[in-house]
Amino acid sequence: MLRIRNLDAGYGSLTVLRRVSIHVKPGEIVAIVGANGAGKSTLLKTIVGLVRPRAGEVLFEGTDVSRTPTEAIVRAGCSLVPEGRQVFADMTVWENLLLGAHVQRGKGGRAGLQADLDRICGLFPVLAERRRQLAGTLSGGEQQMLAMGRALMAHPRLLMLDEPSMGLAPLIVRDIFDIVVRISAAGSTVLLVEQNARSALKVAHRGYVLETGTITMQGTSEELLANRDVQRAYLGKDANEESERGAP
Repeated sequence: MLRIRNLDAGYGSLTVLRRVSIHVKPGEIVAIVGANGAGKSTLLKTIVGLVRPRAGEVLFEGTDVSRTPTEAIVRAGCSLVPEGRQVFADMTVWENLLLGAHVQRGKGGRAGLQADLDRICGLFPVLAERRRQLAGTLSGGEQQMLAMGRALMAHPRLLMLDEPSMGLAPLIVRDIFDIVVRISAAGSTVLLVEQNARSALKVAHRGYVLETGTITMQGTSEELLANRDVQRAYLGKDANEESERGAP
């Protein structure tokens, strides 16, 4: 579904991504983990056309979209939930969701739009309860759910999530990742960017490690979770060493 080859990208004179190559197959959850400043957000912005690549290819369903306008990429089936949620604070929950359906305007009519709203409320029941509430007054977890629901209103085949756990309490983080699994089970392919490597790799099928703009490691989630370098750098411990010391 998504194939990136030898991608370079950045801002002004600053090169952030260097020869990045990844792929995402239909139906997968793929995680990209790395420290703050590694280039994870830049990668997602480049895929969706907010940052133009300096070299390389971004192929979405076989078509090179590296010079395609963002709106056309979204219409083709690729949606981004940005870092920090970025909901429209002065608009209601319902108005935010309707904005997400903009690229689907005219498809299915009013009945189709209502069916989409019902689908989103099935995933996020709290949004139905808060439908007339201003988005800026929601909790952080509720805003994350709204941002995800807004992106899903566009019927993406590829949903990209940029740090969905950022700033959220652990119980809410668990709920968010449970919903990611449900979204995948419902038919969307997911590309997940996260500093919370443990949570991301637990729900993902495969993963990549991005360090200072370069892919340094890749593998199945099980392989990365068991890798000592990943454990030391991103999981906060070396699980094998703890086991050898008899840690509980």
